[in-house]
Amino acid sequence: MRLLRFATNDGPHLGALCRSDQTGDDSFIVDLTAADARFSDDPTKLLGAGDSAASAAQGVIDRAGKEHQLPLDGVQLLAPVSRPPRFMAIGFNYLGHNADRGSKPPEFPLFFNKQNTALIGPNDDIVSPPSTSMLDYEGELVIMIGRRCRNVPPDAAHQVVAGVMVGNDVSARDWQRRSPTVTLGKSFDNTAPIGPWITTLDEVPDIHDLGIRTWVNGALVQDGNTADMITNCWEQVALLSSVFTLLPGDLISTGTPPGAAQQQQEPRWLKPGDRVRVAIEGLGELDNLVTLGNEDFFIDDPLEWP
Repeated sequence: MRLLRFATNDGPHLGALCRSDQTGDDSFIVDLTAADARFSDDPTKLLGAGDSAASAAQGVIDRAGKEHQLPLDGVQLLAPVSRPPRFMAIGFNYLGHNADRGSKPPEFPLFFNKQNTALIGPNDDIVSPPSTSMLDYEGELVIMIGRRCRNVPPDAAHQVVAGVMVGNDVSARDWQRRSPTVTLGKSFDNTAPIGPWITTLDEVPDIHDLGIRTWVNGALVQDGNTADMITNCWEQVALLSSVFTLLPGDLISTGTPPGAAQQQQEPRWLKPGDRVRVAIEGLGELDNLVTLGNEDFFIDDPLEWP
């Protein structure tokens, strides 16, 4: 199953991407939220409920009439998960990624947090902060946790992963280098596209053998394979869950292959007007324009009191 979120006049809806029997293409969406009120726009609730919810969703898909079918190119896709409990990532996790530093991979996996306000949809603009001159791309496989879990061994980790998607860990390298931790450089608002949908593991033959590629303005800049991870996805889940309880909806960005701008002799940093595309074999692609943000001061209105 491939689940996505999309915008409608009455707010975000949850949809399932379906193939046309005639063409075999991923050609239309079934609007699960409109077809059955049990399905909110939050895929975590469906994926975390196990086989019974998946069967119910499949039943809705099988029975859906034309009134609940929408063309894929006729909707605005949103980030498949809007506000995950946590957004985690790992650095220097591909063979060759350390080439720019002339060093060996870290002796221990380097995890860090990203703020969830960085998340945007698969076709939204990446907003370049005016305060950086070193904006970089990092095409990555992102996994989503589906079940609350702790101390999960690697050979059981697949049981707690609800699905996978494409991600781009856009990084402000100058901010990243200013602090002993990299959170600031990894967390600017509206800089972390994910999507275009969540693909459940039964649709993926092997998440550790997927081609992953990134293009900037049509030029191929990253060409790797998830087989080259140093700490694979199951090992990442095991290590993180040995420290703290993982929660449904948690996202883990699992590392990027070589080719980021910072690895070049003369880095070609992203700038407004650039277009970045990231594709992972069988999982779809992101396509994002880089635009210039602002630093306007604002404070939201107070919350309403009952």
